[in-house]
Amino acid sequence: MTTTDPLAAPLLFRALSDGGSGGKRVAVFTKAGDEQARAAASGAPLSVFVQTADPTGLRLRVFTPTREKGSSDSAAIAALSALHARAGLLDIVEVTQGDPNAGGADAGGEIQSAQLCGGEWVLRQGLTTAREVQADLSPIGLAGRGAWVGSTGRPNLVVEVPTLATLEAFMPDDAAISEVNRMTDTTGLVLYTPGGPGRVDVSFRAFGPLKGFSEDAASSNMLACLIGVLGLRGQLPEGANLLRAAQRRPGQPARLTAQFAPLRDGVEVWVGGRAAPDPDAPN
Repeated sequence: MTTTDPLAAPLLFRALSDGGSGGKRVAVFTKAGDEQARAAASGAPLSVFVQTADPTGLRLRVFTPTREKGSSDSAAIAALSALHARAGLLDIVEVTQGDPNAGGADAGGEIQSAQLCGGEWVLRQGLTTAREVQADLSPIGLAGRGAWVGSTGRPNLVVEVPTLATLEAFMPDDAAISEVNRMTDTTGLVLYTPGGPGRVDVSFRAFGPLKGFSEDAASSNMLACLIGVLGLRGQLPEGANLLRAAQRRPGQPARLTAQFAPLRDGVEVWVGGRAAPDPDAPN
């Protein structure tokens, strides 16, 4: 006689989606064990395995179909949303991601604070600093535009474009973006424009060929870097500590929420959003 453990099957979520579409598809496994094989079979680009859970926090490991990723804010938000009621999570918890016994740049032990605000989980990105830089943007077709560097420890080049149409028409060239990043000692590129669909405060796209991807669909850290630049430029919403952002990767839109607090040395930033069961998951 065989029995099926209902907790062995993944819970499929979309994290940071825009109205149920786009965002990142995440398989949440509430039991650990045989992670790489189960991630490869999950059908999702990200799989998160709950190692331990109690009301004060979660310990997670995150995998792609081919390797352990180390950490992912999207995966953490999916796991927090899936486990909120099941584990009786408090509204402020600690999330640990990665394999504490592994070595290398993607190894574990990353710890973040998370809080539940208005039904959305946000993760602390830390203090974001920003500065203006001189940069030749002609390789990416943006000659003459201003440039800034925003960083929470991983510096990203940030450039404003004039309209949403300009943002959405931009055609990334990995080699050209890498060249500009190397010239400015940055690791990624963020293009943005104020406003956007659904009454958001800012729309942006995030590129990172030097990080191992061409364009990201939902990037918490790169939004945090953008918010640092918005703070330096006086472009944060006035009289508020909350910002709504639309990430506009073609065909895969995402919606993110950021809480911010301008400080003397930069902007303290938390980023996250909603995660909901994937409407396209098989019944």
